Amino acid sequence: MIMPAEKELRAVLARFAQARIEHDVLPTGRTSRALEDATYTLCVITGSRTVEQALRAADALLDQYTAGRAGLRQEDETLAA
Repeated sequence: MIMPAEKELRAVLARFAQARIEHDVLPTGRTSRALEDATYTLCVITGSRTVEQALRAADALLDQYTAGRAGLRQEDETLAA
């Protein structure tokens, strides 16, 4: 799987969350289509088949991004010493 850029992943997650909220508050044909589209995009970007798998995969990717940034900061501190 190609790893999505963090910024793109966060944007897709935000779009999914917004669509989910709008559909839960006032379900219409438009909100249903928006939620289906956001769900599909989230599944594709994470390489998953279900929204549950996609959300778990997104969490794991965000953890990897965070760990990568922490490792870079530690390297910078080591070089500065």
